[in-house]
Amino acid sequence: MTRSEVKGNNFFRHISFSCIFSLILVFGMDNTQIQDSYKSIAAESRGLFKDNGSRFIAHAYPVETEEEVKEIVAALKKEYYDARHHVYAYRLGYLGDKFRANDDGEPSGSSGRPVLGQIDSNGLSDILVVVVRYFGGIKLGIPGLIRAYKTATADAIENAQIVEKIASRMYRIHFGYMSMNSVMKVFKDMGLEQKNQKFDMECSLDTSVRLSLVDTFLERMSDVEGCNIEEI
Repeated sequence: MTRSEVKGNNFFRHISFSCIFSLILVFGMDNTQIQDSYKSIAAESRGLFKDNGSRFIAHAYPVETEEEVKEIVAALKKEYYDARHHVYAYRLGYLGDKFRANDDGEPSGSSGRPVLGQIDSNGLSDILVVVVRYFGGIKLGIPGLIRAYKTATADAIENAQIVEKIASRMYRIHFGYMSMNSVMKVFKDMGLEQKNQKFDMECSLDTSVRLSLVDTFLERMSDVEGCNIEEI
C-alpha cells in the first residue's frame, strides 16, 4: 500500500469546487455586492460505518488554519493509537482554495479523496474530517474502501449543524478625539462592532468588516477628517 496526498496545487482533480467558488464571486453578484458567505459546521460531529469487521469512525471539525488541522490529527492519532489508519481531508477559506486529502497508507485514491469529495459535495469549507479505521481482518478492495470512507464521512456531516460563515477583514482605525462623533456615526450606520477601544486625545479601535461592505466602509471613513485606517 502506498501513501498518497492530494495538495492544493492538484488543480485538475479538484477544479470543480474552486471554480464554483470563483464563478460565484465573479458572476454570482450584482454591481454592488460581493459574495462573502459560505457554509461550514458549527461544532465537532461524528459518523460511523462498519463493513466485514472493519470500523470507520469519522470525526468532523470546524477549523480555520492548517495549524489547527495538524493539532487535531496528531491528537486523534494519539487517542486512537491502535487504529490501522487515520485518513483525513480538509478545505479552508471562504474561497475553499486550501485543501488536502491524505490516504495515510490506504491504497492511493481509495480514502482521502472520497472524504474530500463529501466535503465538496456538501459545499463546505473551514472543515476537517478525520476517519479512523480499525481493520477487521478482511480486505475490502478499492471499491469497498471508497464506499466505507465516503459513507462514514457523509454520516459525520449529516450529524453536524451546518452554519453560514461571513468572510471579513479586520481594520484598526486611528482618529483624533474631535472626530469621535463622525467615526461613531459610521459604525452605527453600518452596524459594526467595536473592539480594543482606546479613547484619549488620540483614539483607536478595531473592527471586522464583511467583504461586501469593505468598499463602502473605506469610502465613508475616508471622509472623516484626520482618520487613518490599517488592515490588521
